[in-house]
Formats: sequence, C-alpha cells, structure tokens
Amino acid sequence: MKAEGHPTLNNVCFLDIGTGKRFFTRSTMKSARKENIDGTEYFVIARDVTMDSHPAYTGEKRLVDTAGRVEKFTSKFKRGAKK
Repeated sequence: MKAEGHPTLNNVCFLDIGTGKRFFTRSTMKSARKENIDGTEYFVIARDVTMDSHPAYTGEKRLVDTAGRVEKFTSKFKRGAKK
C-alpha cells in the first residue's frame, strides 16, 4: 500500500461543553489545542452535543413552541403585504 494515500490517525479527546465529559479516541481530525493527558498528547476538540448530553440518549424531553413560530412567520409576512 502507498503510505501517502492514507490519512494519519491522531489521538483525539472530544470534550462535551455541556457536561464536561471527555471521550478519548483516534481520529483524522486535528485542532490547534493540545493537551498532555496521562503522558499522551491529545488534540482537544470541543463539541456542543455528544451522546452524553443529547436528549435522545439522556431521555430528556424538550418542547418546541411551534405555534409561536407559525404566528411569528405569519405576522412577519402580513406586515410586508400591507405595503
């Protein structure tokens, strides 16, 4: 196999912003921020949502106010129609 045809795997630490939990893995991703954890250098990649904080995995219920969105949309276009 050609060596230059494959991406390099890096040690990566995905950091969940909401919970602060860290997930250690290997990935082709890199970041400017590096940390030395237990003698190994990791690229730290911050994530807003991971399986530790996603509602589908945690079982939390989140309600979305769709009626408010529809009313906002209709009022927005009613103002434009009056012109």
